[in-house]
Order: sequence, then structure tokens, then C-alpha cells
Amino acid sequence: MDYFSTALIAATVIGALCGLVGSLVVLRRRTFFAQALTHATFPGAVAAAMLGLSIPLGAFVASIAIVGIMTVIGRVRRQGSQVASGIVLTAGFALGVLLQALNPSLPVHVDSFLVGSILTTTGSDIGLAGGVLVVAVLVIVFFGKELLFSTFDASGYRAAGYREWPMELLTLGLITATVVTAMPAVGAILAIALIAAPAAAARLLARTTGQILVAAPVLGATAGISGVLLSRAIDVAAGPAIALTAAGFFLLALAVRQIRSRAGSSRTAALPTRPASGRAAARASLGWES
Repeated sequence: MDYFSTALIAATVIGALCGLVGSLVVLRRRTFFAQALTHATFPGAVAAAMLGLSIPLGAFVASIAIVGIMTVIGRVRRQGSQVASGIVLTAGFALGVLLQALNPSLPVHVDSFLVGSILTTTGSDIGLAGGVLVVAVLVIVFFGKELLFSTFDASGYRAAGYREWPMELLTLGLITATVVTAMPAVGAILAIALIAAPAAAARLLARTTGQILVAAPVLGATAGISGVLLSRAIDVAAGPAIALTAAGFFLLALAVRQIRSRAGSSRTAALPTRPASGRAAARASLGWES
């Protein structure tokens, strides 16, 4: 296969993965955590390039340390997960820029970490993304009920005798693996768009959680393919094109949701009303009905 066909396959697999895991991110309200993770893994990628190691491996090792740091900060009294995410996001990104500035002879440009380069993805990148996608599907199949129970009714989940931390750890692990997998294709900055936007769009259009879990991967894969085709048509970078396409899908879903809402309101207003009974009409005429 040529590089463009490989890019299309990578966009399909990574888009589907980001959409599926993004559903958990959106439903469990972990979007800011995912954004912090995408930025904070940047120094791990730079350090791996400095040492001549695999960039995804460096990002994965950094993500493990980052999750631990965020957990510790989040448990400090009068702090929280949002504070921890904000601190790690800025500090991690700044550390990556500093490492790159101190090593100007780095063989890989820093821009490739930030916006990705899906046109240079390899078969091993696609294999890694496919493996993570299979794991994510298996997690949804075997632990979907527990994940949804703990997501929508945390108090009831605890009252039923379950522990929350295994489901939280499983979710964080999937988010981390997805971020690391998507980094070579769409970069540290743009990965969050492909993770959050298709899932948010699916949530606007779907009526059930099951529909969200099906629609989000489809929208993610479609956004990936459309972004690659758009980048070739107008000669722009593929990563930004994919991110903008995913954001466009969300705006389109929002518009469809508004149209549905207005159409439903119009139909409700057009329904004939039943005439009131004689007693009710008399009470209403006397002002007794509020």
C-alpha cells in the first residue's frame, strides 16, 4: 500500500478508537483529564526521541507517572481533580518545550509531536491502534454494565457493594492508551478533538447509551477519513483537518438537535386540546384554576 492508503486505514482505526473511548470520557466527565493527559505526555515523547526510543513508549511511561501525580494532587484537601489536571497540563507541556529547547539537535521536530503526521504512520502504528481498539471493545462488552452503573449512579453503585476504583482505573487506562495511540497521527494538542467531539456529537443525536457507544466510533472514523481526504484536496496538514472535521460534526449534530427540538415543540403546540368539562370551564371562568 502507498502512504495515502495507509493514512486512510490509520484514520479509520484511530478515529473509531477515539470515538469509542471518547464516549466514556464524555459520559464520565473526564474531558479535562483527557486534555491534560494529551499535553502532559508531550515531555515523555520528547525524552524518548532524545534517547532514541519509541515515541509511543515514552509517552506511555510519562502518562503512568502523570496519572499518579494527578491522583496525589487530587486527594490533597481542598483541591480536586480539576486543579490537578490544570497543573499537570501546563507543567507537562512546558517541560516538553523546555526539553526540546535544550536539545536543538533533536532529529524529530517538535511540531510533529504537537499536530501529528498521519501520512507517516506505519503498519506498527496501525497494529497498536487496532490492538487498543480490540481491548476497548472487549472492556465495553464484558464490563459495560458496571461502567455505566458507576457512571450514572455512583452512590447506588457503592451501596450495591461495588468498589468504584476498579472501574475508574479501567477508564483511565483506556484513556491513556488512546491518547498515546493517537499522538503519532493527530498530535498532542489535537488528539482531544478526535476523542471528545465525535462522542459529544453522538450524545446529542442518540437516544440511548448503547446508541452513543455505536455512533461515536462511526463518527470518529468518518471524521478521520474525511479529514485525510480534505487535507489532500486543499493541501493542508492532516492533523488539523481531522480535528476541524470532528468539530464540524459536533456543530452539525448541535444544529440537528436544535431543529429536532423546534419541530417537536411545533408538533406539540399544534395538537388539538380537549374541551374542558362544564364544571372545569365554570371554575376557570371564575378564576379558580391557576
